[in-house]
Amino acid sequence: MSYTPSKKPEFLPMSKDDLKERGWKELDVILITGDAYVDHPSYGTAIIGRVLEDAGFRVGIISQPDWRNTADFSMLGKPRLFFGITAGNLDSIIANHTTTRNKRKSDDYSPGGKPGLRPNRASIVYSNRIKEVFPDTPIVLGGIEASLRRLAHYDHWSDEVRASILVDSRADILVYGMGERQVVEIARRLRCGEDLEDICGTAIIKKDMDILKSAVIIPSFEDVSTSKRKFNEAFALWYRECDPFCGKTVVQPHGNRFVVQFPPAVPLSTKELDHIYQLPFARRWHPVYDAAGGVPGFEIVRFSTTSHRGCCGQCSFCSLYAHQGRIVQSRSSQSIVKEIETIANLKEFKGTITDIGGPTANLYQASCKHWANNGACKGRMCLFPTRCKELKTGYGQTINMWNEVMKNPKVNHLFIASGIRYDLLIENESEKYLKLLCKHHISGQLKVAPEHTSDHVLKLMNKPSFSVYEKFAARFKKINKELNKKQYLVNYFISAHPGSNLEATCQMALFLAHKKIRPEQIQDFIPLPMTISSCMYYTGKHPFTGEHVYVARDDKEIRMQRALIQSSQPQNKTLVLEALKKLDKMHLQSVLLQGTVKSIPYI
Repeated sequence: MSYTPSKKPEFLPMSKDDLKERGWKELDVILITGDAYVDHPSYGTAIIGRVLEDAGFRVGIISQPDWRNTADFSMLGKPRLFFGITAGNLDSIIANHTTTRNKRKSDDYSPGGKPGLRPNRASIVYSNRIKEVFPDTPIVLGGIEASLRRLAHYDHWSDEVRASILVDSRADILVYGMGERQVVEIARRLRCGEDLEDICGTAIIKKDMDILKSAVIIPSFEDVSTSKRKFNEAFALWYRECDPFCGKTVVQPHGNRFVVQFPPAVPLSTKELDHIYQLPFARRWHPVYDAAGGVPGFEIVRFSTTSHRGCCGQCSFCSLYAHQGRIVQSRSSQSIVKEIETIANLKEFKGTITDIGGPTANLYQASCKHWANNGACKGRMCLFPTRCKELKTGYGQTINMWNEVMKNPKVNHLFIASGIRYDLLIENESEKYLKLLCKHHISGQLKVAPEHTSDHVLKLMNKPSFSVYEKFAARFKKINKELNKKQYLVNYFISAHPGSNLEATCQMALFLAHKKIRPEQIQDFIPLPMTISSCMYYTGKHPFTGEHVYVARDDKEIRMQRALIQSSQPQNKTLVLEALKKLDKMHLQSVLLQGTVKSIPYI
């Protein structure tokens, strides 16, 4: 039975002195993270730590250990139950490197933004260090890095198919997706001496498959690493089993062993979500980081709150489908209002709530009658090519929640900084929501992600036609004109996504110039593991249809595509001219380099 101190410390223990303060001789669980320890519900380690604590377990944290030796890994001793390991809020290689594989100059999840405090493939490195010191202690992997690498996957940074991270890390079990339910069950079973099989939302390695009679067997690691056809076959089989209500166990042979992914965990209920976000988070970085100036990434979320999880958009390039799932899980408005009250009472609060959102801000309280009992529809998407009639928006509930938040006398402004699905804001039912958003809840700019202008590329992305964006942009402009407000759309675009060649990008550049759109937010395409777009990038074919897909692999062409999209920027002139020469369209140079055109020339 765990000991509860008379006065609850603000932070989970990070040192032996912290244990002494609580009167503890040992911990049940030690969490190791590649991020600095910020005790806030936007940080996965903090949530998992608080959930385990709430379930009665003694939890400690080792943050950003020096992986070059084993000293930091033994600083809290040996846990009674397990080590929980995560690379942090980001995949460690993405945290350390740009899309062009250059080392990042800063790390928002590290004290003072200092780079280099986590290794590449942190989950594997940390796990193997623990095996050196405590070889018999169970290791539980979790977080986005482990979640998206739970089966054999294409790894862009090494340009090869890698085995499941379970194999390389030698961990005992992997938690995928949002892991609160799974990690408590793992702790409970280990405390009772039970095995770790059949926990939904986890993956393990087995030496045989005798008991897995109804499992879906997908092509082996050896097959998918040597055959691109088998790679896509394995992905398509796995993708169809991602539903928590009807998904089956998926098994992938790795040599003479089998990686077993049990079905996804059932989404948390509103009551369960509310409880998690009301746990006693300190809502600041640990004081050990004060001297370094704190943790930069925390400033973005300090005065914001999460309203929901999950996204039914299923964009091809996005990892949310594989991690948070397709079923939207919303908190109650009462819970959000209560959290805002907590934030408003912080001494640092100056009156502005910077965001109430999630993966997509305007999916809060979105629902479908099938989700609760049958899960999401197989072979049918909620938003592509158009919104399914069964998907209901929660705009009325959202408006009521905003109004309740604004009744707090300490809240002067409430802004929505999360991105939105503009295709859900073009129908009449959204008019009141959009008007209120524009009138009170935009700080001058609204984030939207048209991603591209080519309908062919957008189809491969599972995004709506660009004409839908144009309809929304016109509506946004009209509403702001009626409100006599000058507000702008911040447009996010992806360059060099599969299907996009120089021709399509040149047409896009001309279109943007014609519309006087000068994009600042450009994301070079990253083939994230276990996404549809990653399959297309690696194999050159769509994993579901088998159609051939053009892929820009040459670094020079990738830079040309980005330069064309931002053709009006002087530093891109040389690359723009190179691209036009390659396309035999030098007659367009004056149009693109000026960045504006009255009409779109025929190309």
